[in-house]
Amino acid sequence: MNQEHHALITRFYEAFQRLDAEAMSACYTDDVLFSDPVFGELRGQNATDMWRMLTSRAKDFTLTFDQVQADALRGSAHWVATYEFGQTGAIVINDIQARFVFRDGKICEHHDHFDLWRWSRQALGAKGLLLGWTPLVKNAIRAQAHKGLKAFQASR
Repeated sequence: MNQEHHALITRFYEAFQRLDAEAMSACYTDDVLFSDPVFGELRGQNATDMWRMLTSRAKDFTLTFDQVQADALRGSAHWVATYEFGQTGAIVINDIQARFVFRDGKICEHHDHFDLWRWSRQALGAKGLLLGWTPLVKNAIRAQAHKGLKAFQASR
C-alpha cells in the first residue's frame, strides 16, 4: 500500500463530494488521460473541464467511495454517484469501478468503468431500456456528452 497515492485518491473523491472541480483537477497531471463509457477518452484540459461541467450542473448529488487501493504505480476505487440527470429529471445511481495510474505524485490516467445500458435505463427511461444497449444509442449518448462539453468550454 502506497499511502501517498491512497491519500491522493481519497483527496480526489472528497473534493468530488464537495463538488470542488478545482481540487479534483489539482490531483491530475496536466496531460491526464480520462476515460469512461459516456465521454470515451478525454485528455488534459478536456478531462478537467468535464469535471468542471459535471460539478457545476450537479443536482441532488451525493457520492460515496470505498475500496481505495494504491501502490507505487496504480490504484483503484469503487464509487457510487446519485444525482438528477438534467435532460430528463430522472434520478440516476451510477455504480463505478475506477482505475488509476500515477506519475510524479499525481493521477496521469483515470479510467471509470460502469454499465452504460444500466445508466441509460435510469437516465433515459424507456428509450434507454429498449435501445440503450445498441451502438446507435451509445454513440448518440457520447455525441451528446461531447456536445455539452464543447458548449460548456465555449461559455467559459
